[in-house]
Amino acid sequence: MKSSVIGCLGFVVTVAALAVADGAAAQGYPAKPIRLIVPFAPGGGVDFAAPLVGQKPSAAFQQGVVADNRAGAGGVIGTELAAKAPPDGYTLLLGSAGPLAILPGMAGRLPYEPLRDFAPVALVSSLPFLFVVQPSLPVKSFSDLLQQARARPGQVNYATAGNGSTTHLATELLKSMAQIDLVHVPYKGVAPALADLLGGQVQLMAGDPATLMPQIKSGRLRALAVTGAKRSALAPELPTVAEAGVPGYEASGWFGVLAPAATSREIVAQLNRTIVAAMQTPDARERLAALGGEIGGGTPAEFAARMREDLAKWGRLSRALGLQSAAP
Repeated sequence: MKSSVIGCLGFVVTVAALAVADGAAAQGYPAKPIRLIVPFAPGGGVDFAAPLVGQKPSAAFQQGVVADNRAGAGGVIGTELAAKAPPDGYTLLLGSAGPLAILPGMAGRLPYEPLRDFAPVALVSSLPFLFVVQPSLPVKSFSDLLQQARARPGQVNYATAGNGSTTHLATELLKSMAQIDLVHVPYKGVAPALADLLGGQVQLMAGDPATLMPQIKSGRLRALAVTGAKRSALAPELPTVAEAGVPGYEASGWFGVLAPAATSREIVAQLNRTIVAAMQTPDARERLAALGGEIGGGTPAEFAARMREDLAKWGRLSRALGLQSAAP
């Protein structure tokens, strides 16, 4: 997954810079550079949303937007830092589904509450996953996989980047909705999980399209279905899981810009307007499509509704599985 996002962060700052240059800005804002907290290491995780943060400030906005990577605890450290920042429009969060919609639903306490401590600004992108198998598994389609899993309960295993990861929950949702028994093999990150899938130690995995496509094209992995609500532009021939036999199934990661909760509505609206407009540019569309992502957009209220929906969805599943967060 890391390989799909390297070099993308620059584009996210450009759009943020344009957003704060909007002529309808609150009076006097911005008067200094804006800090964008990215709660993961450079080149990984949420850098997928790079079309929104920037290589250069716009000509109209010379203050600039500075990306500040604060990795640790699955995104919790940087997310907490943003939650506790002054609500003056000068600190924003480039947030993702993991720390904002999945970890909060697990047993244990987090140092922030997503809907209480943040003002959602704009959904940047949704990221559906691909289900892929090791070619040694005798299945040619997603329907074959379902039949194989039902015929051999507990004998098909799947790899993830770890307990509580987005792809872990996505696969457990599949198990629940399709009523199949798959064995979870958690790893410490995507790279070792993918290595063992390629080596045949595990048989199934969900992962982001840009990371998996080179292996699919080389024949080392076989793609079966897309987890999103619609087909992927990177592999339009693949059905969605819902099309392939599990009606109503949908599981996607997402990335979005958020501000501390008490940030003024004027600044939030200003940022939203220009971020959404910039994401409709051909450059943004091409960059996100190349990574298998889908353009976000919409209003702050719609982004908040998406967060509420995912918090409820993944919270129910996490409780049913008895998952616990190791985050502080």
